[in-house]
Amino acid sequence: MNPATLLPAALSVLLAPLFLGVINRTKAVFAGRAGRPLLQTYIDLAKLARKGAVYSRTTTWVFRLAPITALAAGLVALLLLPLGGFPAPISFPGDFVLLILVLGTSRFLTVIGALDTGSSFEGMGASREASVSALAEPVLFLCLAVAARESGQSTLSGIVGGLTGADWQRAGPALVLLATSLLAILLAENSRIPVDDPNTHLELTMIHEVMVLDHGGPDLALILSGAALKLWILAALLVGLILPGRSGSPWLDSLLFSAGMLVLGVVIGIVESTIARLRLNRVPQFLVGAGAFAVMALALIMR
Repeated sequence: MNPATLLPAALSVLLAPLFLGVINRTKAVFAGRAGRPLLQTYIDLAKLARKGAVYSRTTTWVFRLAPITALAAGLVALLLLPLGGFPAPISFPGDFVLLILVLGTSRFLTVIGALDTGSSFEGMGASREASVSALAEPVLFLCLAVAARESGQSTLSGIVGGLTGADWQRAGPALVLLATSLLAILLAENSRIPVDDPNTHLELTMIHEVMVLDHGGPDLALILSGAALKLWILAALLVGLILPGRSGSPWLDSLLFSAGMLVLGVVIGIVESTIARLRLNRVPQFLVGAGAFAVMALALIMR
């Protein structure tokens, strides 16, 4: 493994909280208020890291393991994903399957960590999270399979950045459907509006937030860091698929990638500012619709 290939992953760890700041600032502008500072997430993480952790006597080692795996899964996923024109440190045929498996493992351990508290409140959130993942993860797998079919590559390093301008001219409508489906899955996988509201603490509407209510201090900092990394990873995957091809210069590709991430952060902020959170019984319809978009994209590509 070339140490230089680890630089994009290290920068991603540092920039992931900033991506959240861009989304929050966009939402603040749309709401006509000052909003939180752009670097507020860094401030929150530093404050939590200085605190102590408190554990209920009901919990076991499973509860303590969940925050660590949340961050560890994000770090492993970063090693599989090419970023800004730089190849992934780890690449092999079918590695996108491992990417989905790693992110799914993180979610699974977060769910059982919530169940380990013995709280019916957190059990409710865990049940909702499992229901969302059962619909979202197959669609994510299908989206990556469609991208692999169009690019003719079987690795993430080939798929991301492998779609050229000629591909967009030939299969533009299919790729637009694919990007729309991926954006919907990005919002669902990260518990964003319209699936969940990350800023609410209303019992009847929470999904992800309710599962981490018993975590505090460094454990909560690990969970927030892992959540920021997951959002960054799926956003980077979407941006990498949208940008047509590579220029041949890693630094120019990195600049374009950074601009794409900034635009996507603003788009997510606009989406969350202009639409309301869906009722829970509407969330499956939203995810099935995303799956239908991915199926239509596959049908258009294979015709």
